[in-house]
Amino acid sequence: MLKDDDDGETKQKQTEQQQKKELLERVAENGTAKRQKEQSKSGTFCGRFRYFILLLSWLCLTSISSNMLALNFTLICMGSPSTNGTDRSGAEQQSVAYTPQQKNQLMWAVAVGSMLGTFPFSWLYTHFGARFVLFGAGFASAIATALIPIATSFSFNLFLALRFVQGISYAADFAAMGMICSRWASLKQNALFISVLTCYSPLSTTITNPISGMICESRFGWPMVYYVHALACALLFLLWLFFYNDHPRTNRFVSDIEVEKIHRGKSRAHIEMDKFVPYKQILRSRLIWVVWLNAFADLFSGVFLLMYIPSYLNYVLHYGIEKTGFLGALPSLSHIPLKFLFGYCSDQFKCLPERTKLILFNTIAVGVPAIAYLAIGFVPVDRPMWTVLIFTAILMLLSTAGGGFYKCGTLCSRQYSHFVVANIQFVKSLTLFVGPALLWLFVEDETDRDQWRKVFILLAVMLIVANALFAMVATDQPAPFTQISETDKEKAKLATEKGEETQNVMVME
Repeated sequence: MLKDDDDGETKQKQTEQQQKKELLERVAENGTAKRQKEQSKSGTFCGRFRYFILLLSWLCLTSISSNMLALNFTLICMGSPSTNGTDRSGAEQQSVAYTPQQKNQLMWAVAVGSMLGTFPFSWLYTHFGARFVLFGAGFASAIATALIPIATSFSFNLFLALRFVQGISYAADFAAMGMICSRWASLKQNALFISVLTCYSPLSTTITNPISGMICESRFGWPMVYYVHALACALLFLLWLFFYNDHPRTNRFVSDIEVEKIHRGKSRAHIEMDKFVPYKQILRSRLIWVVWLNAFADLFSGVFLLMYIPSYLNYVLHYGIEKTGFLGALPSLSHIPLKFLFGYCSDQFKCLPERTKLILFNTIAVGVPAIAYLAIGFVPVDRPMWTVLIFTAILMLLSTAGGGFYKCGTLCSRQYSHFVVANIQFVKSLTLFVGPALLWLFVEDETDRDQWRKVFILLAVMLIVANALFAMVATDQPAPFTQISETDKEKAKLATEKGEETQNVMVME
């Protein structure tokens, strides 16, 4: 009898569990159907909404960078009063002039702000996501940019403070790249996303300079440059706030099929991305330090080149000012389309193992430019165009970095890639200090080709060492620290505490 009663209770429990399971399945089906219905009304972008997010993110990052770069061009306009201005106050604003020391301070204010903002933004992205944090950075940049024309009339210190705010906002860019790639890029499209997003810097230069030039020459004068940039920035970030969220599966514009594509191959910890970041374990990773070293070598060599190409062309190769400006623009123009191309190729080439592709693309981006830098110092003096072509080739080669250390960093750090990529922003800010210091140490006479050669050799050695280390440790597999989550940490803590309690009881007994 007791056995029959037990069997009856067991069957009843099984029936109840089965009914609950069926009920949950029906609720899930209804929820999915409702969600698909809502998506069909609002539009799913044909399952390609992630590309729209990629484009919008790229433009938002570009806008913050453009706000910062607007000063580089308007400093030229500020020094000479415009004859086109019809407004008296406008004419007064257009004749603001600064000493070389003050101009350097305005540049360094951005670099300091960017360096100081890197780690706080990494923490903010971890705890609050990218939607509101990047929106706040964008609007802070827009407000600071809009206030610059007013600041020039009141106080240079206020101008410096606004530039500092622009620098802090600029620090949000790189950490946002890591967050966007981790949330919205599939594992098979990491290189494409990274390549596109890292193009924000050359794109901002390409957009800002011609627009600023046209506005400066108009009747509105240089103050309008800042107002236009601020307005464009504000509009872009309003679009960001409307369309973006940190979880594709909860976005009304994303279909279930697209969610599956984005999440395919990712671990549960990668998808959920809790607020915990294993900083200690990341900083102990040899691979991460090698990624950062390659980032420094790549960015430093590229930034140094962009900063000092005009000086080398003019002082060493003796090109005229007008021709120097034209030739100096050639390397940058070739950079953007090639970044897109190489990012796509890195994801789509299936004939090579992923690790081999990482080493190949990194060698092209970091290793081969070392040879080019060595060649610059030994080009015959009567062949100046060869040097221009080598400069262009170096920046073309650097465009493959999205398939090298950038991709390796995001693949191995997975859900914590925002922290890894954010520190590349710190590295980039550091190059703004190291470049002038290197020139101060080795180049006393800017017309002396031999002194420049020492700098190029030093850059080449740094690139060779960085690439060699990368080839030894590169991998596409997730690092051990990606398996650590906040839940795992709590479980380990509880287990340790229980073990200590048990040990204490045994001792007392």
